Amino acid sequence: MFVQRQGLVIWLYSLKHAKMLRRFGNVHFVSKKLKYVVLYCNQEDIQEIMDKLDSFSFVKKVEPSYKPFLKLEYENSSPDKAKEYDYKMGI
Repeated sequence: MFVQRQGLVIWLYSLKHAKMLRRFGNVHFVSKKLKYVVLYCNQEDIQEIMDKLDSFSFVKKVEPSYKPFLKLEYENSSPDKAKEYDYKMGI
C-alpha cells in the first residue's frame, strides 16, 4: 500500500510558471536565485512526467533524483580509534 516517491529537479527559464507544476506532484522547494523547482511524484509515473515537463517551453532541463537507488547503509560505520582519542582531548 506504500507508494514509492521520487524527486525531480526542474530547471526553469522563469519562475512565473512554477505554481503550475503543482498539478504533476508535490512541490517541495522553489529556488528563486537559481530558478529550479524540486517536485516529488510517484515513482511509476516518473518517465511520463519527465517527458511532459520537457515539452514545455519554460522548462530548461529536468533531472531525476537518484536517492531511491543509492545504498544508505555503510559497511565501515565504526569510528577510527585515532579520531576517538582526539575528541577526548579537551575533557
